[in-house]
Amino acid sequence: MAATLLPNYTDIAIIGAGPHAMTVVTHLLQKRQQLRQRLLVFDPHGTWMQQWQNQFSAFEIPHLRSPAVHHPDPNPYALRQFAQSRSHELYPPYDLPGTLLFQDFCQELIRRWSLQQHIVAAKVVRIEPIKQNLRSRFRLWLDNDQSIVARRVILATGSGTPQIPAWVQKIASPYPQDRLCHSRHVDLRHLQLHGETVLIVGGGLTSGHLALGAIARGAKVILMSRRDLQEKLFDADPGWLGPKYLKNFWTEPDWENRAETIQNARNGGSLTPAIMLQLRRAHRRDYIKIMEKCQVLSVTWHKAWQITCDDGSKHECDRIWLATGTKIDLTAEPLLTEIIEHYPLPTAKGLPVLDPHLRWAGCELFITGGLAALQVGPVARNLSGARMASEKIIPALWKPSLTFSH
Repeated sequence: MAATLLPNYTDIAIIGAGPHAMTVVTHLLQKRQQLRQRLLVFDPHGTWMQQWQNQFSAFEIPHLRSPAVHHPDPNPYALRQFAQSRSHELYPPYDLPGTLLFQDFCQELIRRWSLQQHIVAAKVVRIEPIKQNLRSRFRLWLDNDQSIVARRVILATGSGTPQIPAWVQKIASPYPQDRLCHSRHVDLRHLQLHGETVLIVGGGLTSGHLALGAIARGAKVILMSRRDLQEKLFDADPGWLGPKYLKNFWTEPDWENRAETIQNARNGGSLTPAIMLQLRRAHRRDYIKIMEKCQVLSVTWHKAWQITCDDGSKHECDRIWLATGTKIDLTAEPLLTEIIEHYPLPTAKGLPVLDPHLRWAGCELFITGGLAALQVGPVARNLSGARMASEKIIPALWKPSLTFSH
């Protein structure tokens, strides 16, 4: 949709066009086709799933971590049916979809559900709560200086701010900016690393992908984790996908306890058995040094990085990549600043206490993704969490008894 054709008003505005937004839209259209004309999706890329695809390409990730039943279509078996002639692109042990297969499947969903017509190629930079005819509405300000009023807003940005270790702030010497960066700014496709040494800090799946990518480009790698590397098929136990664990979680009245449970269930990062196998092979061939229970104390730059660790060891490397993950925190999401001011609500460990439909108390703002974890559970940010969130949000968008207008 061209920016010049932007209407003054929309019933439902969705911010973001990643897997969570796509899941909400397909589930909504399945329930209520007539809402199609009342729906706009805002994303700076102007197309669906672009950021997701960029990240998978930048890290050269061969397949997803989630089994084939987890995807944005309402029919859990749709991806398997789509893959009938491409079964070699479903990886063991649980039919994990290959990256290209998943991307092609999402393109098919965009075509089948006519999703591209809903996209506005613009970034929402501010959500302003307003009153219009005595009713609560939102004015969405865009990066092209336009604005639009929305009755209901769904935030699906996959929010999270990079976690940067404290020692980074203490680096006194000036250094080339490309020599130290968070993993979200690493793009393996554009790098020549022959003869270099790369320090990767972190013990999650991202660190594994980056290590293998750097080795493939001729680098030696030091992989440093503050604890022993965890080997797990999934980032949270599959029991969190259903009533096995969620029953107790949803009946827990104390929000702080819920937040703690979420942290414990995800338990920091972990590596899949397949990636661990490749790292061990690389270790035997002396391409990678794996340092567990080890943390950086200080670094200085002098034509290369000089690193001192808490175990007394010293190392030299050419680049440092921080695969230290992102922090999900309400106060770090700039789009929510004015919402927090107008509609204060309780939080637990940076997570908002939303209503059972993932709605912000007092207004028609809904949230999917990591920020909805107190209601959805530890897999809130995953593909399976997108489906669970959609099932909570959708009824409040079309059942008159569950919607409200102030």
